[in-house]
Formats: sequence, structure tokens, C-alpha cells
Amino acid sequence: MDKLKIALQYMMPKHLLSRLVGKLAAAELGMVTTSVIKWFIKQYKIDMSEAAQSEPEAYASFNAFFTRALKPGIRPLCDDDDYIVHPVDGAVSQCGPIKSGRIFQAKGHDYSALALLGDQVDDAKRFEGGDFATIYLAPKDYHRIHMPIKGTLSKMTYVPGELFSVNPLTAENVPGLFARNERVVTIFETEIGPIAMVLVGATIVASIETVWAGTVTPPTGKKVFTWDYPTEGPEALTLDKGEEMGRFKLGSTVVMLFAKDAIEEFADGVKPKAVTRMGQAFAKID
Repeated sequence: MDKLKIALQYMMPKHLLSRLVGKLAAAELGMVTTSVIKWFIKQYKIDMSEAAQSEPEAYASFNAFFTRALKPGIRPLCDDDDYIVHPVDGAVSQCGPIKSGRIFQAKGHDYSALALLGDQVDDAKRFEGGDFATIYLAPKDYHRIHMPIKGTLSKMTYVPGELFSVNPLTAENVPGLFARNERVVTIFETEIGPIAMVLVGATIVASIETVWAGTVTPPTGKKVFTWDYPTEGPEALTLDKGEEMGRFKLGSTVVMLFAKDAIEEFADGVKPKAVTRMGQAFAKID
């Protein structure tokens, strides 16, 4: 059955399916939308008591529900300045050192940091000998992405690609999954050096957004696009630790890259399959 699920992903028109679902998720269909939201809450056992608006009827579209805000204070930030924090609710897929420019994906699979970053050679050099962490967001999770540490945006890259699912089964069976899927690479300058926050698309992900550029994809393209940003002066964009930096409309994965010697160690309990909650201690800085 697992082999069949993977084979079907190779065959299905993933981009067409994802864009169709995106249009439906954005539609405001009244009671139909509310019924779908209620089904989704029940199916995935979503704790709506954490949401700023807990009633399904409060959301005009499925996208509005899926990117719902949480109640103020429900995700308190770790106030220890020696630690960066989890950027999302989800589960750790993998974490550890970047070895010889390679990132561990799952048993028998790894991929290059260079490919993940859209073949941007200068960017990849900045993370040689550093560390990475991959966090998977399931459908039930809160889908806003926050800053693990205060940082100033220096670059964004759109990388075209496939739209395979990013669930654990697919990660274990599709080579180079995260460097294969469509993604948005963001790089921030921080007190511990550069950090890459890579927002990876997936099957039926309706869009990837950032707070400074809005919707980055769709539309999709066949070329890599880059945007450079000033890191000084009035136009520089600096986001504080815990501040929102982007959103997924439907679930996906965040891959973070850190420079060499930026991280001393991951926090207690941060290991594959560990549940993450935005704002909790993630890694001790060096």
C-alpha cells in the first residue's frame, strides 16, 4: 500500500490539483464552507480553544480558518536570551549537522544544501559546516511561521519544483524531497550569523506567503527568482524573535539552516518525531 501511495504521487498532476484545491479553499461559500471546516476540525481533532476565533462560523473561507490566529499569550516565548525558539507548531522531522554540504532527510536519503537553496552558491557557502532542522506541519497544526531569533531580511529566492506530499512516508521514499519540491528560501542576518528559513511547498498547498511580499506562490514558474533586500537604513526589514514571518495555506515543512558554530546544542527533547510548539526553546546559541 505504501508503494502504491508513492507511485500515485509520481503520476498525479500535483500542480493542477493543488491550484484547484487552492481556489476552493479561498472561496466564500457560506454554509458549505462552515460544514467543511467543522468536518476538518473533527477529522483532525483540532483544539479550537486555542484559536482567537473558536467558532467555525467566524471564518468566511477555509483559508481564513487554516491560517487562523491564536489567542494572545497562548504560545509564550522562551525568555532565555541564550536560546532561539521553535518557529512553528509541528514535529521535528530531522535535525543535526550539515555534513559535507549534505542534509539528512531520512534513512537512505540525503540532499545537498546547495540544491535546497536553489543552486545559489554564495548562499550555500554561508552554511558550510553548520546545522539544520526540518519541521513538518501536519494538517491539524497552527500554520503561521514565526522568527526563531531577531533577524533582518537580506534575500528571498523562489525555487520552482514538484509538489510531492511532505509527510513522513514520502520523506522516507522520495529522494531529495525538500530540494525537489517548490519552495521559498528566505535568509536573515542575525546576531548568530545568517539563518535560512526555507518554506517548502507540498501537494494541495494553496500558497506560500511572507509578511513582506504577500503571496509568493502561486503563480508558479519554471525559473529561479531572487530578491535582495537592504539590511541597513529605513527600508531594512527587521523582525523580532517570535514575530510572524510567513504562512502556509494548507500544510507543509520548514527547513532551517544555521551557520557553523551558531548553535551549541539543540534544547532538551528536540529530536526526530518530537512535537514542537512555537515559542518554546529550540536550540542554545554558541
